[in-house]
Amino acid sequence: MGFFSFMSDAGKKLLGKGNDAEAIKNEIESSFTELPVQGLVVEVDGDTVALGGVASDIATKEKAILIAGNVEGISQVNADQLVTLQQISEENVREEETFEPVFYTIKKGDTLWAIATDFYKDGSKYPLIVEANLEVIKDADKIYPGQAIRIPELVV
Repeated sequence: MGFFSFMSDAGKKLLGKGNDAEAIKNEIESSFTELPVQGLVVEVDGDTVALGGVASDIATKEKAILIAGNVEGISQVNADQLVTLQQISEENVREEETFEPVFYTIKKGDTLWAIATDFYKDGSKYPLIVEANLEVIKDADKIYPGQAIRIPELVV
């Protein structure tokens, strides 16, 4: 997984109010009901956030990346040091290394229905997108241009 790009002029206003790394770390940790990443380390260098620690699974890792990237002023997230429990197990490392998450940046005029239609050929599947992004989509009717979301794989 490496670097992920985001729109720096969109997102939650957390920077410039004190310790930026601590603010982003608190945002990630407070967005989950359980501790999302063991040993979470957040470093901010200009418009780049570096994340480290052990996430319970791939979805949690992706959500942590999205939460950090959906902060106004952040244009890149480096997740090289953010691993999953599955990655630690040697037999699953090769499989996960080939996995690439699908992130989508919302554009003006987008709706979740239209995004689901584009990705799944069925707009009524938009709740799958909402469910996969509960940490960044608090209300399905309130998405905004520049917001990055993950598009979960459609399991048939």
